[in-house]
Amino acid sequence: MTSLEFCHEIEFSKINFIERKIRITHPKTIIQGAPKSGKSFLIYDYLSNFENSDYLYIDLDDCRNDFDEIKENIEEYVFRNKIKVIVLENYLFDFKIPYCDSVIISTKEKKEFKGYKNLFLTPLDFEEYLLHDKRNQNITHSFNSFLKYGNLPQTVQMSEFKILMNLQNLIQIINKDITSEEILKILIFNIDEKKSLNQLYLNLKLKIKISKDKFYEQCNKFENEKIIYFLEKYNQKKSVKKIYTYNHAFLSAITHKKKFKNELTNIIFLELINKYEDVYYLDYIDFYIPFENLAIVSIPFFNSFMMQSQLKRIKKQLEEYKIKELIVITVSNNEHFFYDEFEVNVLPFYEWALS
Repeated sequence: MTSLEFCHEIEFSKINFIERKIRITHPKTIIQGAPKSGKSFLIYDYLSNFENSDYLYIDLDDCRNDFDEIKENIEEYVFRNKIKVIVLENYLFDFKIPYCDSVIISTKEKKEFKGYKNLFLTPLDFEEYLLHDKRNQNITHSFNSFLKYGNLPQTVQMSEFKILMNLQNLIQIINKDITSEEILKILIFNIDEKKSLNQLYLNLKLKIKISKDKFYEQCNKFENEKIIYFLEKYNQKKSVKKIYTYNHAFLSAITHKKKFKNELTNIIFLELINKYEDVYYLDYIDFYIPFENLAIVSIPFFNSFMMQSQLKRIKKQLEEYKIKELIVITVSNNEHFFYDEFEVNVLPFYEWALS
């Protein structure tokens, strides 16, 4: 039996799919997203609307599949078997796509083709996480699990002792060699920090042998694949960028050091990029959304008395950018007050994320 025949026999009618905010609605769709963000399950859900014989599902990362055979014979196979839907998972756009009524492609990097709709899928936001979470009895417990174990769909129902190993394995899977893995680790270790790439390169060079070209090339690859994000300072493109990753729990998977504020701020960042196109940072302000004239600060354990000196520094930015509202996101605090003429809303993350 050929690889194409095996692929044609794969059945998805019994997959247990939990709703996501994004679904495949266009017959020609390219889905981009970081590893394990849930792209495949969106595809399984889409295929469940068709008879098994009508679709051909090919995962090009499956080592059992013969790439050359697929490349040479796919067009004839699709025509002969009257295939209505072709799925190409992990497609590198390195062979011609046969004509078909519906073509669904998953890829790590963004590609745009005429006639195709592009979808970008991040892992679970907190609202989606609550739909997937069957273990915890209340929203506080769910938030604690979300903060500790991360946002990947596959880890929600996973045994706790397996999650750490799963995250470490995923870091290895993302990278093709030890050098790339060390680059990713130093980026993850510095989430929510303002660090230049040159600074990180020099630090890593003390640990391993690496060229500057390799370091910058790999950082660019991580950014294109939405594994790492580099957040700009508002109206200052040349300023040092802040670093975030697509799953905050990677930090606890690579170090014993506790960086609670950094992880919480990374979670907030991921919620924001799902809601707004333009997100920046300012001095003393973690996130600035110009469209909403809104400033957000991450302070896990808020104390209004202890915050007076920080609020003075923040106030200067609020005045300069004419920002009227400041949101302070915490673990559990909930307050509302005015600092001079500026409104300050202090909210626990789970309340803010669901508002």
